[in-house]
Amino acid sequence: MTSDTPMKTLFTPNAQPPRATFLVMVAGQALVLLLLWLFYPLRLFPSLGEVFRALGDLITTQGLIQELWASMTTALQALGVATVLALLISYLTALPFFRPIAYAASKMRYLTLTGLTFFMALLLSSGHQVKLSVLIFGATVYLITGMTSVILTTTQEEMDHARTLGMSEWRSFLEVVVLGKLADMLEVVRQNFAIIWTMITLVETLYQSEGGIGLLLYKQNRYLHLDGVLAIQLVILATGAAQDYAFGLLRRVFFPYSALAVAK
Repeated sequence: MTSDTPMKTLFTPNAQPPRATFLVMVAGQALVLLLLWLFYPLRLFPSLGEVFRALGDLITTQGLIQELWASMTTALQALGVATVLALLISYLTALPFFRPIAYAASKMRYLTLTGLTFFMALLLSSGHQVKLSVLIFGATVYLITGMTSVILTTTQEEMDHARTLGMSEWRSFLEVVVLGKLADMLEVVRQNFAIIWTMITLVETLYQSEGGIGLLLYKQNRYLHLDGVLAIQLVILATGAAQDYAFGLLRRVFFPYSALAVAK
């Protein structure tokens, strides 16, 4: 047993401070940043009061909540399709015939979306389809990269253990790789959802017919409303952090055993 005080654990490597102490620390750091912003604002940024006033105006007169909801539904739709595609391609790597496809798809993450949007606009009929296709492509190639890496972490001992239980190759793959790695796959989805959330503002700027938080941000930036720009950026950041927490909560609820391997 360690005799470290709660405060001392905050400065001890690999320590696990009490939850209450950690929350107080986080709240204190956030308060310090807010006070610095309030009393010692940088000349480049709007003051805290200006940002709050801009946020109120965006909510009451410019439909910030509705635009945020539109962006979230599009992002979640793209994430759902991209996750299914990435899982399918990644699991097919169990068959040597499909491994080059997964390898090529993972390398496509180096392609720039600027050129892809032009071709997708020629192939598809509506702006929504183009937006969705760009987001799905951008997320899928990163998801495949992460998911195939998870599959490659499967050890020979794990597969041999399944075989000694009398399982066939397909049953061993299902139990060890598919079901056994679901928690890790969800973590890959959580980490890569940020890609969709950052891309959506760019895509909504290119295709403005359906609005969205990206279009609202573009308008504020175009007319140099820096207080509005910063307010929207903070909303985007807070929404992304909430979504990230939600994915982490899902992992803890459905896969509580995944925390057992984390170093304490």
